[in-house]
Amino acid sequence: MPFQKIESEKLATAVVRQIEDLIVQGVLRPGERLPSERELSERLAVSRPSLREAVAELQEEGLLTTRAGAGIYVAEVLGSAFSPALIRLFARNDQAVFDYLAFRRDLEGMAAERAAKLGSDTDLKVIDTLFQRMEAAHAKRNPSDEAALDAQFHMAIIEAGHNIITLHMMRAMFELLAEGVFYNRQIMFRNRTTRDALLEQHRAINAAIQARDGVAARAAVAVHMNFVEVALTEQRRAERNEALAKLRLQHQAPKG
Repeated sequence: MPFQKIESEKLATAVVRQIEDLIVQGVLRPGERLPSERELSERLAVSRPSLREAVAELQEEGLLTTRAGAGIYVAEVLGSAFSPALIRLFARNDQAVFDYLAFRRDLEGMAAERAAKLGSDTDLKVIDTLFQRMEAAHAKRNPSDEAALDAQFHMAIIEAGHNIITLHMMRAMFELLAEGVFYNRQIMFRNRTTRDALLEQHRAINAAIQARDGVAARAAVAVHMNFVEVALTEQRRAERNEALAKLRLQHQAPKG
């Protein structure tokens, strides 16, 4: 008969499985510091030797890393889907920028629809809270904070869609965006008219999700990303025109 004796799972293995699951589900984020060994062993109700064994295994897997004198951290795994050489190409290629926007339009539209339908009440509360913080930053005319909250708002929507593959893909993509690989988001938030429009677009996305209207949420994301694409096109045109104007001025300047 194809049956085998049931054996209890080693404590270290159980710890490994729990931490792996927290990383996969996106609860533990890359770069996040874990509690101290004493605190973590108490929370997990395991001995320190069992915890150390689990940590050593997770380090071998490349999921945790130890920093001398600083503790244990979740490994920085975001962005690893692309080689450094390809990332550098993205940074200086216009098609990559606009293909990235199209990618976001498709993926985030789907995520917003899923969030409206599948997000828990807590998920929706997180999204709404972030939007309220965006409103506060907007009122204070703080483009830096508003740009940072913009990324958090979109990631909260993706998290509320409860698709772990989409979650990790988009976290990697937002990490590259935060590093300025595709474009500088903060520049868009420096223009008052653009900032006002962006806030209203986020308001529409949030309202649709709070109403659990998936179709409207997806449409609101499309409107938002189309606006970003047009604004970015205009911004790049203005930068080219300014560079050309400076070149003409330099050429026409009287020579001493």
